[in-house]
Amino acid sequence: MPLATASLESPVGTLTLVASDVGLVAVLWPDDDPRRVALEPATAAEDHPILVATAGQLRSYFDGGRRTFDLPLDWRGTAFQREVWAALLTIPYGETRSYGALARAIGRPAASRAVGAANGRNPLSIIAPCHRVVGSTGQLTGFAGGLKAKATLLALERRAGELPL
Repeated sequence: MPLATASLESPVGTLTLVASDVGLVAVLWPDDDPRRVALEPATAAEDHPILVATAGQLRSYFDGGRRTFDLPLDWRGTAFQREVWAALLTIPYGETRSYGALARAIGRPAASRAVGAANGRNPLSIIAPCHRVVGSTGQLTGFAGGLKAKATLLALERRAGELPL
């Protein structure tokens, strides 16, 4: 099934949204390495219903009004990667987890490096909140969107978390 794509201006740059007829496939960064998330060619389709819904929910997230996403997801990766990406969805808004904690959460306590590698290939940035994963001492570490974008997302969640919804 062909992929559809649309762009979204955001506080962390122009994001590229990619969807299939099944669900959201990717949220890509402005300078994303095309080898990080390998996808077949996509056609621009700003009116694709999944892309429209994604754009609306992301805008609400950036405005501080949305803490979770309610979108159909079309994960594209290995079984291990999908397991790690699903675990990202369990990290609460405004909180962080270490790679080691994420490895323990999926029942693979010795796999923190493999978890880090899978996290780095997460195709659904922001939606599956890989920005909430930090180093063992709490330091910001690798992020496909860059550490500035990671810090911006975490700061946005900290500020929005202080406001009643």
